[in-house]
Amino acid sequence: MHRGGVLTVLKTLPDDSVHAVITDRPYNSGGRTSSDRTGRTARAKYVTTGSAHDLENFPGENGDQRSYRSWLTVLLTEAYRAAVEHSVAMVFSDWCQEPTTSDALQMAGWTWSGTIPWIKPASRPRKGGFKQSSEFITWGVKGSLDHSRDLYLSGHFIASRPRKDQVHIAQKPVEIMRQLVQICPEDGVVLDPFTGSGSTGVAALREGRQFVGVELSSHYADVAERRLEAELTQDDFVLAGPEE
Repeated sequence: MHRGGVLTVLKTLPDDSVHAVITDRPYNSGGRTSSDRTGRTARAKYVTTGSAHDLENFPGENGDQRSYRSWLTVLLTEAYRAAVEHSVAMVFSDWCQEPTTSDALQMAGWTWSGTIPWIKPASRPRKGGFKQSSEFITWGVKGSLDHSRDLYLSGHFIASRPRKDQVHIAQKPVEIMRQLVQICPEDGVVLDPFTGSGSTGVAALREGRQFVGVELSSHYADVAERRLEAELTQDDFVLAGPEE
């Protein structure tokens, strides 16, 4: 578990050291206009007024779409270098950023292989139009899929956002993450460059995979470390960073 800037950490990873990249970077979305997207905090965008929780903001949520694509391309290029042949990269996004996410994935060298919907039954209705009830997982592969594996995974997921014990504004359900990490071979390494509260890492450890995480926010790095420690004994983990 690394604390620090994601690009600084990724550059230290050896070639051919990662078997899957699964991440949920800030969407830089959450508004109809450019000023809505770039001028408000993550909490202002994604937390309903009057919400009972008081979760911490997270950094990186105020870029425009061009900077989102440029930055994501750079990060996915570094991840591609560190990944072994047949590795899969999976990036969460919303409907607004899904097209540019697929652009960044391909510009980084990954072969775009599909978009998986995550359908949230408990989502806000939209007056006069269709309910925005899905987020999306854009995925691609380095080279080709490993067809020697007897593996068949779902093409969509249905789950509500965590409510009980929620510790992050944009927290993803562990039950979905446990299915996603199965794309990584057993005992392989799952990389999450935007660890947040650590749900990808918790899922990876529960499914018998190794995990490398990176988090810039000291608050959420603390949260992730506590959650990862709860999954392991003292001899099983190394907490790294902050990076110089």
